[in-house]
Amino acid sequence: MSDQALAASPLPRVLDALGVGERDIASIAPLTGGTYNTVTRVTLADGRDWVVKTPPPHTAALRYERDLLVNEVAFYTAAARAGGPAIPRVVRSEADPAALTGAYLVMTARPGRPWHEVSPTADDGDEPRLRAELGRIVWQLHATTGAAPSGFGYPAEPFGPLAPTWRSAFTAMTEAVLADAETYRARLPYPVGDIRTLLAGAAPVLDEVTRPALVHFDLWPGNLLVTGEPGARTIGGVIDGERMFWGDPVADFVSLALFGDIERDRDFLAGYAEVRRSELKFTDALRTRYALYRSYLYLIMLVETVPRGVGPEAADETRELVAPHLVDALDAVRLGAGISCRTHPGSDD
Repeated sequence: MSDQALAASPLPRVLDALGVGERDIASIAPLTGGTYNTVTRVTLADGRDWVVKTPPPHTAALRYERDLLVNEVAFYTAAARAGGPAIPRVVRSEADPAALTGAYLVMTARPGRPWHEVSPTADDGDEPRLRAELGRIVWQLHATTGAAPSGFGYPAEPFGPLAPTWRSAFTAMTEAVLADAETYRARLPYPVGDIRTLLAGAAPVLDEVTRPALVHFDLWPGNLLVTGEPGARTIGGVIDGERMFWGDPVADFVSLALFGDIERDRDFLAGYAEVRRSELKFTDALRTRYALYRSYLYLIMLVETVPRGVGPEAADETRELVAPHLVDALDAVRLGAGISCRTHPGSDD
């Protein structure tokens, strides 16, 4: 990081609040790959290794993205209770953007490189073993429940207090992203009103969920760090918990098999079942919930391109990739909930 960029960032104020001066710092390096917060790795002369997150100065964002660092602190705090060395520990945080430092999160750095950069394979035995290890870690997260009094939804409470039921929480979550779609005039494969009606028709299946579990909801390979040599790799870190919420564990399966089907990931499911001490049964109702969460994530991915200002070419590429999966997920919702409607709702195109 250049001296000019460092001076313009909130990082010096954050480090000063932690009692860290220039003499204490061995290195400072920006970390890329994220799409929202500014992330910097700070290694101290005494060997401590931190990751510092600060939110962006802009205000154009989706409704659920208010105070994302609050969610991330909640994730690491709760996940630490579940144990496991792969989870970063919170060093210090500030939630108030009006504080002298601004909002920030400082956490311990975890070893390794993003999974997709390492590209473990079945040939060296790493891929199936890592997927099983991931299954065990994810179940430990899902076994974690919020501290009483608990509820469902995002800890940052962007839509108000945590909800007493998962149906009411998830309804608020989907309504928020659909409202964002209207606000930003996002291009979706179907009109917002048709999607809203379809999701509402399937909502009763959400009443099966009665325990608010810890859900990361962004467990794609970029947020999983892999360490070790080929043939002996292990998961070194589960990071970027800012999108977490208290809800249905099944929701995590979406990013764990992004654009795929978690039922085909036998190694992951075997590890998950090992610590769960029972095989996960993919009932029709569970598959319908899974389709609802796929729809939610794909909606976010399509809508967020507008406030992110990614540009027409990148937005078109995202739409070409994601929109067909959203259509498939909505079809699965309709079929699973037994909703009778025309084969394809009206299109905005």
